[in-house]
Amino acid sequence: MAKDKKNKPTMKETREKMQKRQQGRSQNAKRQRGSFIEYLKNVRLEMRKVVWPTKQELWQYAALVVVACAFFAVAFWAIDTGFLALLKQLLGISM
Repeated sequence: MAKDKKNKPTMKETREKMQKRQQGRSQNAKRQRGSFIEYLKNVRLEMRKVVWPTKQELWQYAALVVVACAFFAVAFWAIDTGFLALLKQLLGISM
């Protein structure tokens, strides 16, 4: 079934609709936008809600990160060394 061209909006109508939509959005954005001071107050309120780790938990998490980094460093080194040895044998390269 063919579409009727009569129901299709003109370019001018489409442009006007888009402009109205954009004006509405910019007005909403201006209403929602607060001052910088208000933003900082909200940040302060949210920071008070944060449950901070204890010193012991912080040290445990830090140690876990260091151990994980060391593990992955050794693992990648071993994989890289293995591939290098394999390529040396396959290509007959000596250093």
